[in-house]
Amino acid sequence: MLLSVAGCSENSDKSDGDNEPAKASADTPEVVVYSSRKEQLVKPLFDLYSEETGVKITYITDAAGPLIARLEAEGERTPADMLITVDVGNLWQAAHLGLLRPIQSKTLEEDVPDKFQDSEHRWFGLSVRARTIVYSTERVKPEELSTYENLSTEDWNGRLCLRTSKKVYNQSLVATLIERHGIERTEEVVKGWVDNLATDVFADDTLLMQAIVAGQCDVGIVNSYYFGRMQAEDPEIPLKLFWANQEISGVHVNISGAGVTKYAKHPGEAQKLIEWLSRGEAQRIFGGVNMEFPVNPAVPVNDLVKSWGDFKADQLPVEVAGQRQGEAIKLMDRTGYR
Repeated sequence: MLLSVAGCSENSDKSDGDNEPAKASADTPEVVVYSSRKEQLVKPLFDLYSEETGVKITYITDAAGPLIARLEAEGERTPADMLITVDVGNLWQAAHLGLLRPIQSKTLEEDVPDKFQDSEHRWFGLSVRARTIVYSTERVKPEELSTYENLSTEDWNGRLCLRTSKKVYNQSLVATLIERHGIERTEEVVKGWVDNLATDVFADDTLLMQAIVAGQCDVGIVNSYYFGRMQAEDPEIPLKLFWANQEISGVHVNISGAGVTKYAKHPGEAQKLIEWLSRGEAQRIFGGVNMEFPVNPAVPVNDLVKSWGDFKADQLPVEVAGQRQGEAIKLMDRTGYR
């Protein structure tokens, strides 16, 4: 699979507010959505869908963890028809807890490649992001770079910055390394990363890239859309993305996605909304507003994203990151990656 890359707006798990679902009139079609995606991204999508279909969409935004916990606590009483969240680790967790129901949809099967959907059809990807290497154009030559694994070698001692292991994005990356290499080799790699750290880990990818610009370190690992946001604000920023592992496994990719909740009161309407999000204008909005890659291969990528060039993506099914998440967290803890 080849993808073109470009900038991305921040896709935070942080809450923008807790909008309690309002009552719709009895004859008004409605969907209630729990979303860990920011209001600035989902509201334009929901407004457009309501305008086109007349369906009322009520949504609550919060971090993925609290939303999943809320769904679990509410059980059959939940008002939520649909969950939208970032990272396959969160989607896998929700499905593993029995909070999502299977979807039978020809539309989603056509629009979403198999590797970006749950094998039991409980969730489907809606947008794609790459987690790859970012480097200083002032202190690093691209020919020095190659793989995630190579960042554990002595060549990068005192030159590497990382985001905290507490973030699901890094847990998913390590989970896929475990799937490919096994526990022992992956532990060597992650321990090498820790040994090569130039400074303490960062709370988010933006701070990590700011540290590279400031000269605290030379390279790091980030989600592509964080880089896109910084590049959009400052086209002359002395950073570039490097597509990792092109000669072997390919770049680690992940998704944002959605599923219909187990106890949805409006499951049919929720499924229709997910189907609508998988094509056309919705896919272009994902790519343009948040600088991600459309999950639907028929939809072109944003021009800024395209400017980063094509890359070979890892072909592992993304659900592997969820299946191996627990092992990844334990391994990172053993290596001292905090």
